[in-house]
Amino acid sequence: MAKCDFCGKGVTFGHNVSHSVRRTNRPWKPNIRTIKAVVNGSPKTVSVCSRCLKSGTVTRAL
Repeated sequence: MAKCDFCGKGVTFGHNVSHSVRRTNRPWKPNIRTIKAVVNGSPKTVSVCSRCLKSGTVTRAL
């Protein structure tokens, strides 16, 4: 599932707009990475968006 375990960012929906301005539905998915992170003092595998990784919200486990 494309959802961040920390911030809750998920799929959003919008439209593809063609040259003739016909609209079809399309999803925007967040950039989700599966990493090992320290959660409550122990390492766990979590799904995290790249924004949370870059901002330092998540502490990676080594």
